[in-house]
Amino acid sequence: MIKWPHPMDLRPTDEQRLLRQTVREFAEAEMAPHTMEWDEAQRFPIELLPRLADLGLMGIQFDDRFGGAAMGAVDYCICIEELARVDPAIALSVAAHNGLAAAHIQMFGSDAQRERYLTPLATGRHLGAWCLTEPHAGSDAGGMRTTAERDGHGWRLNGTKTFATHGSLAGTFVVMAVTDAARGPHGISAFILERGTPGLVSGRKENKLGMRASDTADVSLTDCVAPDGQLLGAVGEGFVGALQVLDAGRIGIAALAVGLAQGAYEAARGHATQREQFGHPIASFQAIQFKLADMATRIEAARWLTYRAAYLKDQGAVTTRESAMAKLLSSETAVRAAEDGIQIHGGYGFVKDYPAEKFFRDVKLTTIGEGTSEIQRLVIARQYLDPGA
Repeated sequence: MIKWPHPMDLRPTDEQRLLRQTVREFAEAEMAPHTMEWDEAQRFPIELLPRLADLGLMGIQFDDRFGGAAMGAVDYCICIEELARVDPAIALSVAAHNGLAAAHIQMFGSDAQRERYLTPLATGRHLGAWCLTEPHAGSDAGGMRTTAERDGHGWRLNGTKTFATHGSLAGTFVVMAVTDAARGPHGISAFILERGTPGLVSGRKENKLGMRASDTADVSLTDCVAPDGQLLGAVGEGFVGALQVLDAGRIGIAALAVGLAQGAYEAARGHATQREQFGHPIASFQAIQFKLADMATRIEAARWLTYRAAYLKDQGAVTTRESAMAKLLSSETAVRAAEDGIQIHGGYGFVKDYPAEKFFRDVKLTTIGEGTSEIQRLVIARQYLDPGA
């Protein structure tokens, strides 16, 4: 049971209201006109990076001495939510950049590593890629086959990573590799690699169902040499650190799902007030009203569960359970909202002229990435059945 240090107050501050308005206006002006173009081309808009960085969105929670915006976790949720309301693919890229690769360096990097790598990440000069998943190791990270062997004053890495966001675009890679197979989870270490490292090659880019403007690709490592200064954190503790990164990162994906659900809801509501059947807007029919009411209620519940997890993170609490709950509820709420949005649009929801179709394709990843819904349920169950886990 969490002991609240003081009454929890999630009412937005004036600064947070302004932040939401600013990010919303940016997304509607700079992203909305191009979402279908980027989706069809399966292209992440590199030209958007400087404008995202100008708003502080490439270093949302990082110290200003590294060029970051020094915002809190609740502020982070607001930013991701507002981006996802317009284009979930761009929100995914921003969340993966901030919440995985850069966050791992922020949480476990040395002062020298933060100075060297966080500044170009936080200012949008580099994209970050976080390389954990492998062709044979998804939810079962214990099946990892990428290895890092001692080589003089450094390490030699070999293996293949898959489903790496920004795998073909990143300038900075955080890579997990087995350094001592006999130690299981405590035998996996994390390394920072740079684009241009001999033997590091971006491989096949995935042809995806949704989130198509967010770059996803394989990364292969062949005799990549990482000096000791590029070991991130302690030897053997990379996977343990990765779990902590995921605890925080899942809050961001929960916020993304909330924003996507909000966008799907608003599109459905707008269509329902304009589309007429039998001489009346379909929003006047109880069947449609009930769908919209259920959508709005579920989204609000998911939003506050997500903000609660973010609030606890800002208080310095361990949020393993709360992050998993927020991601589970928000992602599954978003799937339902996107599906109901299609149903309310009817035949129009099945064509690309309307945003409902894209929300429907994009949303499924929220129940898969950064831990499937099934993994979230396992995490939650263990927290209740074995509080010491």
